[in-house]
Amino acid sequence: AEDSALLAEAAIDDMTHPECVLEVGTGSGWVAEQVADETDARVVGSDLNPYACRQARNRGVAAVRADLTGPFAADSVDTVCFNPPYLPTDPDNEWGDWMEHALSGGESGRALIEPFLADVGRVLAPDGVVLLLVSSLTGYDEVLELIDEAGFAAAPVVEESFPFETLTVLALRRA
Repeated sequence: AEDSALLAEAAIDDMTHPECVLEVGTGSGWVAEQVADETDARVVGSDLNPYACRQARNRGVAAVRADLTGPFAADSVDTVCFNPPYLPTDPDNEWGDWMEHALSGGESGRALIEPFLADVGRVLAPDGVVLLLVSSLTGYDEVLELIDEAGFAAAPVVEESFPFETLTVLALRRA
């Protein structure tokens, strides 16, 4: 979809010879595959969904079943790409299937952004970058506040507007 294409474009254009790239929430592995095809980096995908991991592996992406950045070592990743589930959802909504889980960002649309930001600095190499896709549906200013609270400075890399939302890929670096 448009969000994946935008993240892949930003990742490929922003890369400056990273050794290791991690795509959190890799899903089908399409973004990770694009980055692997266009760079010399070792690319790994992570996803909580075992079916997504299988699909990513079928694309040739090394995929790890993981909750966000949990199993990765400190200072081990040069670039982290993340297109979080961002669609605001009713808190009474049951997350009974994997596809719904992959799209649902909780009541605010930011349910996974906060825990991601709380831990991504641990795995990021000292001069590393996080490429985070943000939708206007999640509250852009609220996401910027979370980024600041997590100790990162954010700069837009690419942005695209649609009738129903604006998508922005932010480059996050330690402040």
